[in-house]
Amino acid sequence: MKKLSYPLTYILLLTFIFSSFSYTYILAQAPAKPSAAKILQDLKKLNVLGSVLYVAAHPDDENTRLIAYMANEELYNTGYLALTRGDGGQNLIGPQIREDLGIIRTQELLQARRTDGGHQFFTRANDFGFSKSPEETFTIWDKEQVLADMVWVIRKFRPDVMITRFPPDARAGHGHHTSSAILAEEAFDAAADPNRFPEQLKEVEVWQPKRLLWNTGVWSFGSQAEFDKHVQNLMKIDVGKYNPLLGKSYGEIAAESRSMHKSQGFGSMGTRGGAIEYLQHTKGDKSTRGLFEGITTSWARVKGGEKVEKIINKAISSYNPAEPAAVVLTLIAAKKELEKLPDGYWKRVKLEELQDVMQEAMGLYLEVVASDYAATPGEQIELQVEAINRSDVPVVLQKVNYSFAGKDSTLNKQLQNNERLFYDASTTIPVGTAISQPYWLRKEGTLGMFAIENQQEVGKPENEPVAQVTFSLLIAGQPIQVRVPVVYKRTDPVEGEVYRPFVITPPVFVNVAEKVYMFASQEPKQVQVLVKSGKDNINGNVTLQLPQGWRVEPALVPFNLKLKGAEQSVSFTVYPPQGQQEAELEAVATIGGETFAKSLNTINYSHIPAQTTFPEATARAVKLNLEIKGDKVGYIMGAGDEVPVSLQQIGYQVTLLKDEDLSQGNLQQYDAVILGVRAYNTVDRLRFYQDKLLDYVKNGGNLIVQYNTNHSLVTKNIAPYPLQLSRDRVTVEGAEVRFLKPNHPVLNSPNKITEQDFEGWVQERGLYFPNEWSKEFETIISSHDPGEEPLEGGLLVAKYGKGYYIYTGYSWFRELPAGVPGAYRIFANLISLGK
Repeated sequence: MKKLSYPLTYILLLTFIFSSFSYTYILAQAPAKPSAAKILQDLKKLNVLGSVLYVAAHPDDENTRLIAYMANEELYNTGYLALTRGDGGQNLIGPQIREDLGIIRTQELLQARRTDGGHQFFTRANDFGFSKSPEETFTIWDKEQVLADMVWVIRKFRPDVMITRFPPDARAGHGHHTSSAILAEEAFDAAADPNRFPEQLKEVEVWQPKRLLWNTGVWSFGSQAEFDKHVQNLMKIDVGKYNPLLGKSYGEIAAESRSMHKSQGFGSMGTRGGAIEYLQHTKGDKSTRGLFEGITTSWARVKGGEKVEKIINKAISSYNPAEPAAVVLTLIAAKKELEKLPDGYWKRVKLEELQDVMQEAMGLYLEVVASDYAATPGEQIELQVEAINRSDVPVVLQKVNYSFAGKDSTLNKQLQNNERLFYDASTTIPVGTAISQPYWLRKEGTLGMFAIENQQEVGKPENEPVAQVTFSLLIAGQPIQVRVPVVYKRTDPVEGEVYRPFVITPPVFVNVAEKVYMFASQEPKQVQVLVKSGKDNINGNVTLQLPQGWRVEPALVPFNLKLKGAEQSVSFTVYPPQGQQEAELEAVATIGGETFAKSLNTINYSHIPAQTTFPEATARAVKLNLEIKGDKVGYIMGAGDEVPVSLQQIGYQVTLLKDEDLSQGNLQQYDAVILGVRAYNTVDRLRFYQDKLLDYVKNGGNLIVQYNTNHSLVTKNIAPYPLQLSRDRVTVEGAEVRFLKPNHPVLNSPNKITEQDFEGWVQERGLYFPNEWSKEFETIISSHDPGEEPLEGGLLVAKYGKGYYIYTGYSWFRELPAGVPGAYRIFANLISLGK
């Protein structure tokens, strides 16, 4: 058997990738290496001056097939504006939730856009969890602030056409979805109104998209028959075409893009053949002939642009995929002509794109790699600089400017065809450089909104890189500057070349071992703090701070760390106060009179770049009145949660059950066996071991099943008696709870449960409650959102043989890690049932 072993902390690393907000593709950390066919597609895009913005609420709401088609077939600048980062969802690949999950899903969206060719934008709205109506949503979101962010994105990206994923009514199925459509309609008008958000006009101009449409389908009309009544009035686009330059259909590209949403389990299979998307007119000029009817998307929309178009056409017609660099001189001529035009949006966009194509065609590879992935302010860093021109186009590298450090190097070096220029350099990170905290997490926000101070960061998917290097070149005599981020890379024995973003960190981190400390008695607890150095030779002391009434020994612990990355584990004994009480404990390191209270929070998944944040070094301490019966729990992990660690906090011995534990039926030793969230959705082997679990119950065991969704179950027989799951949920965390069987043991033993135990819950009461069940089940409590009928299926208990089967949709996976006292008391009663 495997005893539960959790790391002291998750380490989370946020990638900082160079991007231009309004017109360049979001770049991956590794320099792009496009094929000759892709270069031809990028050449053709230079002559397309049109843009489209898709709008919805969350990561995964976007229509990747339509985005792929618009970006790669029509060659429009195509963006996806997600109002939130998906922080309120569930995680199918690990235990991260809330802000950490939002960072994962941000990176998944960026990977999706790298795949389908789109741009990615966000507002500062926080995904606070499921919402049943826009009215509820707007009591938590600051509607005017979200609208302002949308207007900012529109004014910067300047879409000709906007498309919403959802309708502005209940058919959207989620309050956030409906709100995204409502706000899109308002933003469509507000972006063109100089009286709306006039403070933005110091940086941007008003902009009026031509039209707004809704990307609809059969699902929104309820039935095929009803859809057929309206289909003649809908715009139709066949997005199922095949792109020979990319070697894929847009259905295949879309599946690859959507499959990046791994934390949501959205792996998809590619499709081929015709595929119709339907769009319904919402606002603006109504079109009868196509999405861009009445919109000029050629160089004719820019005065004097015809000369540029003519030269680019020449480059396209003469392009030889066996010798891409042959078009560079023609592109230089186009660049010179483009630079003569008056300053404007499309001039800026196309200059950037044109330079990218020139670099691609030459195979011009420019990279700066740091010797470590992190540095502290004032620290010297070692760099390796590489430049290689893989063409006969004459290139001179004049200068390399380390703008982040106020330093440059003059080289005046000719880059001959395929002769690698590679040298070492060093520079110092300026004192005062800010640490690499995601911009939307630098300040504490509210339940519904992130706090963002810098207007220029609004809408961006992530921070600008903390360190950029500018290469000043002469390409065939034409001066060009190319900015690249400093990165870190290493050789992994399995993955090969692995890139990681370069970040700025504090000089010391203090990681508290657990997020929550639950004191179920007057016994003290040991609190471990991991002190880790961000640079060489640091020494000082660390303290653990708690409010009055709590006692900590010792008062401080010294540390002395000689090498960067060195660690020292220190231990404090915390004594709780009398009576139930909640507090925040904070670890603080002091070096030379300066205090530091940031932890290092890191995560690594193979499908996204490694990511780093620096949360406050705090944990929640809770003294609660609690009794438990029994002490051994077996746990089957589902989609990933922190419930096992939470149960350890109150004295349970938790074993993560492996296949052999289930196959041998060696379960009777456990006072309870608990299934993690969505276990019947994600653990395929449960279809084979369900009989073993039910035999455990029949022989006197206590099986607790946490929530599952009502689709993609690995077995239909998740309970010993008929049980039908639904989408019923209670989204208001403070919703009324009624005791249906106040004398039931679950509400009385060993802890007397009262209404007070349902106070202080976070995000929601529960989700995916059963709506039908057989007479063998007892309903214990009910709850409901305001104005709705009571839902009684959130906690069902059935006697089966000598034991008990419990199904519960209440959100223990959120409440226990959040340290909600009442949730612990109730869950302890569930485990104790029958004892």
